[in-house]
Amino acid sequence: QVQLVESGGGLVQAGGSLRLSCAASGRTFSTYVMGWFRQAPGKERAFVAAINWNSGNTDYADSVKGRFTISRDNAKNMVYLQMNSLKPEDTAVYYCAAKRTVVPGTSPSLYGYWGQGTQVTVSS
Repeated sequence: QVQLVESGGGLVQAGGSLRLSCAASGRTFSTYVMGWFRQAPGKERAFVAAINWNSGNTDYADSVKGRFTISRDNAKNMVYLQMNSLKPEDTAVYYCAAKRTVVPGTSPSLYGYWGQGTQVTVSS
């Protein structure tokens, strides 16, 4: 049973930083891509960043490039999203997700496993 548990959300002022964590359990994730998505009220769930668990290769949405960094700790089965220079438009519920490496693309529909989400609110 795959389980993804996010933590680290909160309220921060614009320009501030937060680090989200995702604890992954239930299987070996070496053949998986781990992703972060976000969903703001009234909007669709959107891709933020992803990392290939085995190779460490990363991918980012244009809106967060240069501000957010995704990383993983293989020994701890943890995935992180370091968010710097936060903007009010980054306010959303952030979700950790996992998909098989052989499945290309960034659509949320390609990810089969999801966490419960953590709220990030950026005040202006």
